[in-house]
Amino acid sequence: QVQLVESGGGLVQPGGSLRLSCAASGIIFSIYVMGWYRQAPGKQRELVATISTGGRKNYADSAKGRFTISRDNTKNTVYLQMNSLKPEDTGVYYCNGAEITWNWGQGTQVTVSS
Repeated sequence: QVQLVESGGGLVQPGGSLRLSCAASGIIFSIYVMGWYRQAPGKQRELVATISTGGRKNYADSAKGRFTISRDNTKNTVYLQMNSLKPEDTGVYYCNGAEITWNWGQGTQVTVSS
């Protein structure tokens, strides 16, 4: 059974930083393109960043230049470093596959507010 466990969210002031982590189990993590998704209040879930098996990264326009996705295949973990956070980054962040998806985890809440 696939399990995705996100952590690292919290309340941060505008301009601050957070590092999110997502530990995966039940899959051969290294063979999948992984992604971070965000669901803002009242909006649909959107894909924020992806990382391929070879480490190639892609970002939504809203994340470019501020967010960095990375992965550690030895730990079955994907990370999202978020800098220069803005109030519009507020939402629940989830990880999942970027080309195929499994059951969603509980997500981690990120709130950017002064």
